[in-house]
Amino acid sequence: MRRTAAAALLALLTAGCGGGSAVSDYGTVVQGAKGSTVQVEVPPGQRFSLAVADNPSVGDNWDLVAVPDAKVASFISEERESAGDAPGSGGTAYFVFNSKQRGTTEVRLRNCWRCGQDKTPSTEESKQQSGEAIFAITVK
Repeated sequence: MRRTAAAALLALLTAGCGGGSAVSDYGTVVQGAKGSTVQVEVPPGQRFSLAVADNPSVGDNWDLVAVPDAKVASFISEERESAGDAPGSGGTAYFVFNSKQRGTTEVRLRNCWRCGQDKTPSTEESKQQSGEAIFAITVK
């Protein structure tokens, strides 16, 4: 009987700990891309996500360069969703935030294409393919 109770408790404690997104609500999704600046307007207290096309399997990797002004928006998490089940399928990276109080801030997402662990382009092709997506956030 103890073994069954312990197994049930373990199953309960580990439920939801598999692969998949840690955040189920992305809120308002705003799409961005390398080389662009996107204006984002949200009311206070709203969840929103900054989304960029992503394919880590080919060396395409996005990072949050710096968190925004914490008085205006707070960073929650980075999530990825694949566009397919086949190896090498691209997808989308979502950087999830909550808006706070009225104000403006900027979020920069950096794409370092085939940069490896040092996060610095090592070839001319990598330098040309890398770049930033900028989001100008206004909480109204």
